[in-house]
Order: sequence, then structure tokens, then C-alpha cells
Amino acid sequence: MKHEVVIEDTDEGFQCDEKESVLAGMARLCRKGIPVGCRGGGCGVCKVQIISGSYMSCAMSRQHVSAEDESRGIVLACRIYPRSRLALRVLGKMRKSVHGGSPVPAGIDIEARP
Repeated sequence: MKHEVVIEDTDEGFQCDEKESVLAGMARLCRKGIPVGCRGGGCGVCKVQIISGSYMSCAMSRQHVSAEDESRGIVLACRIYPRSRLALRVLGKMRKSVHGGSPVPAGIDIEARP
């Protein structure tokens, strides 16, 4: 089953199958420069914050996503699979590629780490 995923930062959306990682769906947007890194949860370049919706997640490196981060919806796009419509914000290293270097909105911690 496919679900809509919306990137709130840019108001872009795409369909993502439950068997496909959110990062794979983002890559299909054909936006130049979306870093895909290791695709296995070890490098941390695809960090996002889920604003709404449900997803299944696989193991992620605690070096990049702490248990506290995960409880706040901060996850790696390569390690989550949608189970409903998702709304997300891009964080960390991938932010520049998605935003084109635009300033960080007030109140958003782009690294989301203490």
C-alpha cells in the first residue's frame, strides 16, 4: 500500500510504498544533491523529524539518533517505512540539499542533538 509523504519544509509530496524506505521515495523526487549515504542507518545524513503519521522503523545507529531523539520523532529516512500519511521536516546534513541553503526556521534545531 502506498502512502503520501509530505516534506513540510518545501511543501513537496510523494507516494511511498510500505515496502520502500522514505529515503528511497525522497530520492525519486529527482532533486539534485539529496544525499543517500549508506542507506543502512549508519551514517546519519538522512535525518528527519516526523511531524505526523505512523511508520515502521528498523535499527538506527545511536551515534546519530539517540533514544530521546527517536521519542521526539527524529529518525533516519533510510530506516523508516510509512504506515500512513507522513509529514516530516528535514534535519542535519540533508537539510541544505532540500532547502537550497535557505535559513533555518526559528525554533528548529537542525542537528537535533543536545
